Amino acid sequence: MAEPFDRRQTRRLILVLGLACLASNLATRAYDPLVGVLAQDFMASPATIALLSTAFALPYALVQPVLGPLGDAAGKRRIIRLCLIALAVALAAAAMAPDLGTLTVLRILAGAAAGGIFPLAIAAIGDHVPMERRQVALSRLLVAGLTGSAGGALLSAALEPWIGWRGVTLVCATAALAALPMLRSPPGKPELRGPKLNLGESLRRYRQIISLPAARVLYAAVFLEGMLIFGIFPFIAPLLAERALGGVAEAGFAVAAFGIGGFVFAALAGLMLRRIGQSRMVLLGGLLAALGLAAQAFAPHAAVLVAGCLVLGLGFYMMHSSIQTRVTEVAPMARGSAVALHAFSFFLGQSLGPAAMGAGRATIGPEAAMVIAGLGLLGLGFWLSRRGR
Repeated sequence: MAEPFDRRQTRRLILVLGLACLASNLATRAYDPLVGVLAQDFMASPATIALLSTAFALPYALVQPVLGPLGDAAGKRRIIRLCLIALAVALAAAAMAPDLGTLTVLRILAGAAAGGIFPLAIAAIGDHVPMERRQVALSRLLVAGLTGSAGGALLSAALEPWIGWRGVTLVCATAALAALPMLRSPPGKPELRGPKLNLGESLRRYRQIISLPAARVLYAAVFLEGMLIFGIFPFIAPLLAERALGGVAEAGFAVAAFGIGGFVFAALAGLMLRRIGQSRMVLLGGLLAALGLAAQAFAPHAAVLVAGCLVLGLGFYMMHSSIQTRVTEVAPMARGSAVALHAFSFFLGQSLGPAAMGAGRATIGPEAAMVIAGLGLLGLGFWLSRRGR
């Protein structure tokens, strides 16, 4: 159960965890606008470079079953600190990668390290904030993560002409280290910890969580959400180039616009929850996400594609925030493990998204592939809204 609510301490907690999420998310989307640049540098196809997103997202997913229970046992903030250090080291090494194979391995290590930051921050919010205030608190944490995602894309677009993709990677590494000092526990207030880590007990806990019908629905939903939405991002730069609509700068603006859609959601979250409720908000989110993908599929101008990314971001976070909030209450006594399974499902979907979108582009064309993904999101929003009643 969450601790007694303290507004000042909660604001500080969101700030501290938010800085860590911002730093880790800088690296998540930083390479998306640079697909064309990396393809030229390493003499590879854009489809091959797009798999760097999979190289980051898949280990992010696979470490969750370990890092979730570890955070419950050793303290979530402590694990976040260690992961920030590992992320900084992996990114600094990636900036000096001599070839695509080495960069891919270091991207895998960076994804594994990043996997211990945002999910554990979500679980920490669940530990400290009561359920009736939790979705608004999580929406504010999302603002920090969104700042990192949007900032990573904008940094790439702005700095790549001056310092190259290697310099951009070093900036992300520096940000990870800069977030460390804020993560110390307040004096006289030790961090919450659970029982010592026990592998057998952790596996039993996972089985108990997965046995819950509500948990299975949420994990399936977030898997599909991750696959349907995040497959497009590595292909935004190639899509713009194919249509002669722009290059790195326009791709950076498009990826950043997705994050700005999240900012719009965070600003409106409290109002929407009061006026239309969570179930209708999820349905509306699915509709907006579908419209955003359709706008990108048939965009005649870069500005339309950027606007489509913004609408996609708004719709995504309307759905995703609701799923996250429900997940934090699936297993209150093992919240780190429950959120870890959520992150595992979400990033497993993300890791498959670029491969699925690449296959769709090659077989039925980019427009049809994006429309099908949009229809899937519309159906997902409808399904979740029915389940939430």
